[in-house]
Amino acid sequence: MANATLTIDLEAIALNWRALDRLSGPGVQTAGVVKADAYGLGAGRVARALAQAGARRFFVALAEEGAAVRQALGPGPQINILSGHMPGDTEMIHDLDLTPMLNSLEQITRHLEALPGAPFGVQLDTGMNRLGLEMVEWQAVAPILIEAGPVMVMSHLACADEPDHPMNLRQLQTFHEMTDGIGLPRSLAATGGIMLGPQYHFDLTRPGIGLYGGRPFDTAERVVSLSLPVIQTREVAPGEAVGYSCAWEAEGPAVIATVAAGYADGLPRTLSNRAMLWDRDIPCPLVGRVSMDLITVDVTHLPEVPRTLDILGPYQSPDDLADAAGTISYEILTSLGARYARRYQERRG
Repeated sequence: MANATLTIDLEAIALNWRALDRLSGPGVQTAGVVKADAYGLGAGRVARALAQAGARRFFVALAEEGAAVRQALGPGPQINILSGHMPGDTEMIHDLDLTPMLNSLEQITRHLEALPGAPFGVQLDTGMNRLGLEMVEWQAVAPILIEAGPVMVMSHLACADEPDHPMNLRQLQTFHEMTDGIGLPRSLAATGGIMLGPQYHFDLTRPGIGLYGGRPFDTAERVVSLSLPVIQTREVAPGEAVGYSCAWEAEGPAVIATVAAGYADGLPRTLSNRAMLWDRDIPCPLVGRVSMDLITVDVTHLPEVPRTLDILGPYQSPDDLADAAGTISYEILTSLGARYARRYQERRG
């Protein structure tokens, strides 16, 4: 594929972290979520930028992700593993000083037996029914675990991106019922929870998508831009079709640009005949089907054919592109393909 360029603004990520840290309020520590390779943007570079901004605690999904972040950061910062202490992870957790968030009685037993005295946290299920100890389990083991000294007790909100959803208050109440009086640091809020207000913040917040410019942090700095090279152009006569299944037909004379990116590069097929690309501030519609390596774009209205077209940038955010695709910005970001040349901006101007 020709050289498509994904530009990642590390300064914007740092600014977003600082803004979310201020929103979290005084006395509340703000972590950084860098799971899934920092939402597809490069966990090592992003974690270092967040550490320089002031973050001292990080969250990843798996121990292997924690190993990559530890390699990038070195000793010191706390790296928390959301999947907990999985079979086969003991040596990695010990050697790299990783902190698992224990999610089940099985994990609790594994950790306390294999690594007595090693740091850990506990995740509680307050209604999402995904990970964590349920109320009865927590009540049974809390006295033992609290004595062992977990670094934090956490839970996760299911509907924080919908501020008026009744599930938010139900989970908040359940979290209080499960943790009030335990004398340990507590964490409930990711980005959406931060936006819900101080009653959700407790001792530690865990912003993820907001760091990378996504909803519901609507005032976030733009983090990513993606410029795609134009490989070829052709003139299409009225009535001629473009692409697989003849899914688009020219109503008049048209100039069609073939652009180097497709669903193998993280552009969902659902963008077919729906998305826009941009030549500076001029929108250009994607026409026809998204194929594996290529898309086709109507550039008839441009004064000249550009060398590249932007599908992410100042005029189209990951959320905008996700809306066109019928998905969410998380999926757009984490799907951005390995064939893009990644360019990092550390200072603006």
